[in-house]
Amino acid sequence: MAHSARRDSPELPDLSLLKRLVRDQLIYLLEQLPGKKDLFIDSDLMSPLDRIANVSTLKQHEVDKLYKVEHKPIVSISDQICFLIRPRIQTVKWICDVVNADKAAGKFRRYKIIFTPQKFYACEAVLEEQGVFGDVTTDEWAFYLLPLDEDIISLELPEFFRDNFLAGDQRWVRTAGSALHLLHSLFGPFSKVYGIGRCSKMTYESWREQVEQGEQKARHAEIGNVFLIDRDVDFVTPLCSQVVYEGLVDDIFRIKCGCVEFGPEVTSSDKSIKVMLNSQDKVFNEIRNEHFSNVFGFLSQKARNLQTAYDKRRGMDIQQMKTFVSEELKGLKQEHRLLSLHISASESIMKKKTKQDFQELLKTEHCLLEGFEIRECISFIEEHINRQVSMIESLRLLCLLSVTENALCLIRPVSCAGFRQSYGADHLLTFSNLRQLGLLVEQQPGETLTVMESKVGKLVNDRTAVKLTDAFSSLAKKSHFRALSKKLNLVPKSDEEYDLRVPRDMAYIFSGAYIPLSCKIIEQVLERDSWTGLEEVTRLINGHEFAVTGADPKSKSDAQRIILVMFLGGCTFSEISALRFLGKERGYKFIVVTTAITNSSRLLEALLDNNV
Repeated sequence: MAHSARRDSPELPDLSLLKRLVRDQLIYLLEQLPGKKDLFIDSDLMSPLDRIANVSTLKQHEVDKLYKVEHKPIVSISDQICFLIRPRIQTVKWICDVVNADKAAGKFRRYKIIFTPQKFYACEAVLEEQGVFGDVTTDEWAFYLLPLDEDIISLELPEFFRDNFLAGDQRWVRTAGSALHLLHSLFGPFSKVYGIGRCSKMTYESWREQVEQGEQKARHAEIGNVFLIDRDVDFVTPLCSQVVYEGLVDDIFRIKCGCVEFGPEVTSSDKSIKVMLNSQDKVFNEIRNEHFSNVFGFLSQKARNLQTAYDKRRGMDIQQMKTFVSEELKGLKQEHRLLSLHISASESIMKKKTKQDFQELLKTEHCLLEGFEIRECISFIEEHINRQVSMIESLRLLCLLSVTENALCLIRPVSCAGFRQSYGADHLLTFSNLRQLGLLVEQQPGETLTVMESKVGKLVNDRTAVKLTDAFSSLAKKSHFRALSKKLNLVPKSDEEYDLRVPRDMAYIFSGAYIPLSCKIIEQVLERDSWTGLEEVTRLINGHEFAVTGADPKSKSDAQRIILVMFLGGCTFSEISALRFLGKERGYKFIVVTTAITNSSRLLEALLDNNV
């Protein structure tokens, strides 16, 4: 059932080295403040920190009490306080308030601020403005990369997407460049670096600058090629519903830092359970990349195999029983516990995802991707909005229609006005954000009618067409998805049935309806060993593409078949599954580095107007 890997697949480098490095650095920084101290931690750093150094490790280095940063007066009575924070001005102002309140009350304490992954000048300027610069010591914890699994590394910077692509704030580019530099220093030198997107180009330049400033050491490379890709190169993929098991678990239960919390509906008790989802979980590892329709078959077979393993106990003599208990029983019990959880999680997913609504939703998405039955799709989206099913889902469908068909004009003003009526007029800024990113595609006034507009007459009656004429005069930016789809064969021909049990290409991750654009670009560039022949594709994407040769590109070592793909702005579990499939087909191993794991909900929530 799981796809069999080529026997000559190369071994992945040991990414646990990254954890050890940042743990040692954190311990060193904590020891710079000798004696007992209280540690205040930014809320979004608590889960990543738990993966690096647990509470007992912190206690060993004289951390007395742990608190979450809550932007209110503190209750700590310690003489020494350490703040572990992201470099955010709002948090620095709160720290200034804490220090000034202590000074006003006549309290003397020692304060240390550890910024991670780096400190910005703006934060130090706030300390100076508030008159506390001399009262605190500041440091940097270079926590750039968190390995989530043997082939996934995250920068855990979900704000990267909004800051860079919407606000145009490029402060995190240096961080991404530093992360790449760290990987290069540990696992390089890289033979070739490919990239597409403006942010990718800047990240590459930041990395090269750091390489040139640093010391060059000759060593054996463990990673051969690198591919940098911006999230805005492909918005279609994260807007699609995920149907591989790991993607569905993320969509429904929200995977955070490689860990998921299963609630009472899965645990069949009144308690929630946190489960690490990685390749160490044997059950999960075999189903994570599978289309959901195959998962139950695998789980039932696994249950039968476990029962057979348990049944071996019968007829054993004492010595055999002792060996069984000491060597196998613990592993079988652990596997049984995980199997039960994944079966319950699958049942919970099944209840939510096999409803008629979800099947119609998938059908609508597939029609949009294929460019068929657009009129019916528009009706479904409008009905979805009118029924107030889910604001994020409605936005997702509007955006998917817009970027696949350049057809938002067909549903405005009816649906956009309907959206405001259904979900409130306070989402005007959200619509502005979506337009700015090209997720709601509009024309400039005076632009001539396109082929798409000529189709309107076939889709709607004359009376409606008159009402829609004005919509065409307000279009801003055009999507080229249909041209890209044709050029790259993103939508497989539907003249034969797609067997999801034996996938033939990366389209299986979307039920055979669509090959993710991001992964297809990577496949094509690696196949050609350059951007040659993809000029039309890069023109349509407006991609700032580049390819740079580094150290010994003709080397035939295993490292040449290990490809590091860095997604700037987030990556979905579906894309990771697609790259794993591609790697098994071509004899590559992919390591995915992402600024954060994303999905349609996270992507759109980052653009909501209340997220200013």
